[in-house]
Amino acid sequence: MEIRSDTVSGGIHQSYAELLLEREDTVHVLHPGQIVAFQGESARREDKLMNLQGMYGKKKLIRSRLSGPSRLLLALPGGYTLQCLSLAGNEDLLFEFRHLLFYTEGIEMRSVMQSFKNMIATKDVMRMKFSGNGTIGIISAGPLRDWKLDPVNPSYIDTRALIAYPQNASIELSVYGNHLASQHMNYQWKMTGAGSALLQVGRPDAQLEQFVSQDSLVKRMLREIVPFGGIWFK
Repeated sequence: MEIRSDTVSGGIHQSYAELLLEREDTVHVLHPGQIVAFQGESARREDKLMNLQGMYGKKKLIRSRLSGPSRLLLALPGGYTLQCLSLAGNEDLLFEFRHLLFYTEGIEMRSVMQSFKNMIATKDVMRMKFSGNGTIGIISAGPLRDWKLDPVNPSYIDTRALIAYPQNASIELSVYGNHLASQHMNYQWKMTGAGSALLQVGRPDAQLEQFVSQDSLVKRMLREIVPFGGIWFK
């Protein structure tokens, strides 16, 4: 399988991804609504209802199985990127379903029930786990980065940044720092364990963007106290 797109760097794709499937290639698309174009025999697309053991209640989730020779164009949500991960063997990471765009034939995806403690913390009964050899496509806000966990020294990870974590990691909802820090931060996952968590590091911050785009404090003061400051200090 070949992937064509507006690649930024390091295999990170923005805006769209075009998958070129050879005769021996098969890909499973987990968000079929992102398929904006397909070229190939009609019978090479087969949609099925997914069985995620009640993970999403009564919602019906559809998976599209597409085989080659064919090609398809996948649109990416605004502000998000696609990064492809190569897997070999049994992976220990548990993924959140919404971040999974596709996986290739040879990969097995199954839903795993979380430990009771992690279930209470994340409010998710199930997470997705992969095994086998192949490629998975992950949608994220910006690039993906590994964050190594420690069995004793806890890591505090913004709840909005976490994509996947090791199955045996201990996780609980928390904040950290002094009183002022804990009052003004988003909730964090306090995590310990072996292995690495997978984080999205391009999460947009509307408040920061607004702050950065504003004029400096000095310029605003000069506008107000200097005669005709509104003209001189635009």
